[in-house]
Amino acid sequence: MTTSNDTSREEWPLKAYKNLDFLNSDAARQIRILCEMTEPGIRLEAAGIRDTLVLFGSARLTDAKTAAKELEAINEQIKTQATPDAALLKRRNQAETLLRTAPYYHAAAELSEALAQWSMNLPGEDHDRFTICSGGGPGIMEAANRGAANAGAKSVGFGISLPFEQSMNPYIPEALSFEFHYFFVRKYWFVSMAKALIAFPGGFGTLDELFETLTLIQTKKTDKVPPIVLYGREFWERVIDFKALVEWGTISPEDLKLIKIVDSVEEAKDYIIEQLSSGYLNEPTEN
Repeated sequence: MTTSNDTSREEWPLKAYKNLDFLNSDAARQIRILCEMTEPGIRLEAAGIRDTLVLFGSARLTDAKTAAKELEAINEQIKTQATPDAALLKRRNQAETLLRTAPYYHAAAELSEALAQWSMNLPGEDHDRFTICSGGGPGIMEAANRGAANAGAKSVGFGISLPFEQSMNPYIPEALSFEFHYFFVRKYWFVSMAKALIAFPGGFGTLDELFETLTLIQTKKTDKVPPIVLYGREFWERVIDFKALVEWGTISPEDLKLIKIVDSVEEAKDYIIEQLSSGYLNEPTEN
């Protein structure tokens, strides 16, 4: 048997759990899955993480200052060209869209900060009970962790290995920074600890996480029904016609009660706190 592990002859035979060739092989996929199912739970318990408030949305969104700077730089390039090339015009359209969607980034950071402060001010054994959690990357995920950091609170980042876009943002404590290989295991950790989910505008990943969560709740695979908030009425009502699903008979009218669409940080915060207070705390608390 040969191995590419850096192992001297004196250490042979190599124990199976030290053989990286084996652990990274197709045959050991189940072992890797078990590792991602088990190790995060040990770290989360050691850090005292009990319940999470998950914020998710597009990795591509950014803050207004960054978006404006990018647009300004592109416009300066365009001025130097007699006929701007198509690629540059495409970049300008993208930059204009980022500037238009930047308020969602700031709303995510503001909501995260407000919820983190509320959790840290809870009395008794509920003090600091609810921890902000994101997908660990840039965009809305960064805004969520950034808001928690602004409040002086710890937060969790469940990252995922991707060929593009994904990188862990700098606002997550090292002990609570995770990187998953398997999407379904990452989703397990998102849903299993979540006491509220807030979805901001996003793409395929955001829609995937939203609908998988709704399916689990609809089919009663969760012990309780966490509040699910969709932030940004203009976006969500244009992208998804939930009422059409009812009209076509593919969901029940009652299923519409699983979500709440909001347009302000204050409305989102009040609703989430009300739901958490009545559903998880001993007594309702003032926000």
